[in-house]
Order: sequence, then C-alpha cells, then structure tokens
Amino acid sequence: MAGSPCPIEVMRRVIGQMHMEEVTIAYGMTETSPVSFQSATDDPIERRVSTVGRVHPHVEVKVVNQDGRIVPCGETGELLTRGYSVMRGYWNDEEKTEEAIDGAGWMHTGDQATIDAEGYCNIVGRIKDMVIRGGENVYPREIEEFLYRHPKVQDVQVIGVPDEKYGEELCAWIKLREGEDANADEIKAFCKDQIAHFKVPRYVRFVDEFPMTVTGKIQKFKMRETMIEDLDLAEQKTA
Repeated sequence: MAGSPCPIEVMRRVIGQMHMEEVTIAYGMTETSPVSFQSATDDPIERRVSTVGRVHPHVEVKVVNQDGRIVPCGETGELLTRGYSVMRGYWNDEEKTEEAIDGAGWMHTGDQATIDAEGYCNIVGRIKDMVIRGGENVYPREIEEFLYRHPKVQDVQVIGVPDEKYGEELCAWIKLREGEDANADEIKAFCKDQIAHFKVPRYVRFVDEFPMTVTGKIQKFKMRETMIEDLDLAEQKTA
C-alpha cells in the first residue's frame, strides 16, 4: 500500500476482510524512486499495520529537529533520506532542487516521522498539515486514526481551519458507512475523555467524497478553502 499514510484500521480490514495476509506498506516519494521504507510479509502483524516498515537496503535515513540535529530514538522530527534512489534534481529548476536536497545530499521529505529502536518507521503526518491550536502542535493523522475506530465511520480526513481565539481549530470531514446516520455531537462524544480535549474536532462535516487529484491523493487545501468560505472564517497567525 502506498500513496498516502494507510490508517491502521484500514490495514486491519484489508487483512481480515479481504484475506490479504501478505500485503505490505511502502513509503517514499516520486523523488526517491520511489520507496525508502517497506514492511515485510513476515513482520509481526502489529508492525505491519502500524508502521511503514524498515529502511530499504543501500538507503540512508535520519529524523531531525528544526535545527537539523538528529532526534533521539522514538522522537518526532522531519524524515530525511539519502542514497542511490534519490533524484538528482527537478528538471531545469535549481532553486526548487536546493530547497529539497541539501548540500550533503539529504532529501527533505516534508514528512514528520519517528523511528523506533528496531528501525521501524511511523509517519506522523505532513509538516504542512500540522495544526497549531493555542500553541499545541496537533497532527491530523493521529485524530484520523482514532476516528477510524468509530463503527459508523468509513473514511475521515482532518484539517486545520482559522480561528480567532486559538489561531487554528480542527475540522473533520467524515464519510459514513453505507446506511449509517450520525451527527457532530455523536462524533465529539466518541472523542470525549479518549483523546486530549484540544484534539477533539470543533467542526464536523459529513460528506460523500473528498476533493482528490487525478492520481487519487486527497487535496486538504481545497477542504480548508471550502470551510473558510462556508464558515466565513478569516486567516489567523499561528506563530
């Protein structure tokens, strides 16, 4: 599985309901040709559903903080990768290439990740998707993973929207399972006392589909634009 982070609950359904016991998750980018991490068919099931596996042979990776220093094992930072599979650069775009690949050849993925003591990587979310609510850094994927546990939820995407008081607030777009009905209060009640109060979505919208690219990637920026327009929100400074 590849393209975007696979929710743990979706992976469990694929294995349990589709009987794809040997499915693996791969992680990478077009710019890294394309895979840097991949789980193995003989990895423990918990590792295969909750991580993107371990680094591919002959590829280097590291997780760094905002100062570019490697973070301790298990801590969150930006994932960098280097090796034979990393592109030489963007065609005729030296400026963009320098933004992505530093002088030492490290490709800055823009993804927040952790790597545990056994080398398994977990993608926490995209740096650009991170929501800063009242000074708290919130990663939408964590909330999405939680909401997937709701028995009525088929699919969910979480975004940040402007808020006058907190800078940003959380908004969940939810696709329900066929034949199910739910309301925002039910979703919020499901979250109460299960996740931190500042991670509970303030806005909940039920939809039939998400805006997507032709390759099937969800366009969260369009979701954000829609909410700003519909709720008449004004952009706020978050730093």
